[in-house]
Amino acid sequence: MRLSTQADSSRLLRWLALIAGALVLASCASTTLQTTWRDPAYTGTAFKRVFVVGLSARDGTSRRVLEDVLVAKLKAGGVDAIPGWQYLADGPMDEASFAGAVGKSGADALLMVRLLGVETQTTVWPPMGPRIGWYGVYSGWYAYPDVTQSQIAYVETTIFDTKTRRMIWSGTSETINPTSVQKDAPAFADVILGALAKNGLLAWTPPK
Repeated sequence: MRLSTQADSSRLLRWLALIAGALVLASCASTTLQTTWRDPAYTGTAFKRVFVVGLSARDGTSRRVLEDVLVAKLKAGGVDAIPGWQYLADGPMDEASFAGAVGKSGADALLMVRLLGVETQTTVWPPMGPRIGWYGVYSGWYAYPDVTQSQIAYVETTIFDTKTRRMIWSGTSETINPTSVQKDAPAFADVILGALAKNGLLAWTPPK
């Protein structure tokens, strides 16, 4: 009986080690664009000065960090930009005040970024289920499932023409296993700004 208990413990420890390894491998954040839309009627040239606004009602610090990272990336790639926190209040503003702040910035484009939500996904492979036959039961006793848990942050990014106030482009992205705005924002910015440049909306070159 003692041997059986020791064998069970050994198998359990191996399984827990596999889980820990899978979680470590899944901990690296990565951002991808899932859906995009561009106004087919827009025939204007690339925007030259971008007003960047991170929408966050609860975390003013993260908002400022995000805006600063995007502005730094834009400038490094050859596009002038201004962070929203230099002109916008920390709390809600009425439409006239908001429009006035955008106008004072002198920007020809407004880039808005907002978090849609965060969800947790758990993947188990192979899926647990009934084992068929005597060897299926035997082999199943030694095979523990590989478990991976990931968090996914969904973010919507939109760019507007400040003269017409029309939405010109919008995209929804996923960031897997986000850690912090400070760490994840640079890679996020590269993905978003690269898409805008590809669509001819920014004369932006990825900084080396």
